[in-house]
Amino acid sequence: MEREVNKLAKQKKFGLVFESHLPEVTPLYDMPIKVGCKVMLRDRSENKTIYIALKINEETVLCGTNSEEESVEISKNDLVRVAEFGESIYPYLKPIDSVCNAPDSDLWHTLIEADNYHALQLLEYLYAGKVDCIYIDPPYNTGARDWKYNNDYVDGNDVYRHSKWLSMMERRLRLAKKLLIIQHVGG
Repeated sequence: MEREVNKLAKQKKFGLVFESHLPEVTPLYDMPIKVGCKVMLRDRSENKTIYIALKINEETVLCGTNSEEESVEISKNDLVRVAEFGESIYPYLKPIDSVCNAPDSDLWHTLIEADNYHALQLLEYLYAGKVDCIYIDPPYNTGARDWKYNNDYVDGNDVYRHSKWLSMMERRLRLAKKLLIIQHVGG
């Protein structure tokens, strides 16, 4: 029996190994930091620790973690308030600019700059089944650090990195599907 177990252990897994993970946090840049709220460093390239704001001074915040570690004092300017996946946040659309269509066109388009998940979640309330095209530009997890958005979603050494990325995309695609106009082809 041991020989058979060893033989099976040496076999490679083929196909897609998919597990659901919840590693996401959303920065809430417009939200003020208050005592008791969750915060992270704005530049999360190295330290991805989620802190709890324990005490707020004029220029610094005393931060602690859920573990027994000591608290640390961090500059307010270096922190951003965050929400972990599943926590209630109330996104809203804030008009920044507008583009006029041709005078004889009934078509209209909207460009939304936001976290994909929360934008789709917000649009679902008003536009479920009414959208004909969605273009989402997700992080591709290439590790690139030379662009505006977080493109370092999962640690490159994580053995479940593909599974975690797919889990992130699954949530967004399920919401997008609810927005789309579904046209049945054929009889």
